[in-house]
Amino acid sequence: MSVDLAKEIWTELKRYVNTVDRADAAETLVSVLIDNDVDADDIKTAFKTDADVKAALAHYIKDHQDEADDDEDDEDYNGYDMDDEDEDY
Repeated sequence: MSVDLAKEIWTELKRYVNTVDRADAAETLVSVLIDNDVDADDIKTAFKTDADVKAALAHYIKDHQDEADDDEDDEDYNGYDMDDEDEDY
């Protein structure tokens, strides 16, 4: 999906979304765009004037950065490589 098309659709439809629900709708939009291989920088550029989408993108990036950090911690727990656990010595 083109990020420009998504922006155009969002601009037209967001007025029909209740103000209190726009943050959730923006988070869904960001997730769909990311799932369709749209780069976060492209989303940021295209939606630079939309506070809801910018906040949703920041939240998405923060959540996924935290998950990546957790995955790294799981792989190397106190200097012990968890992948070596299955090897026979």
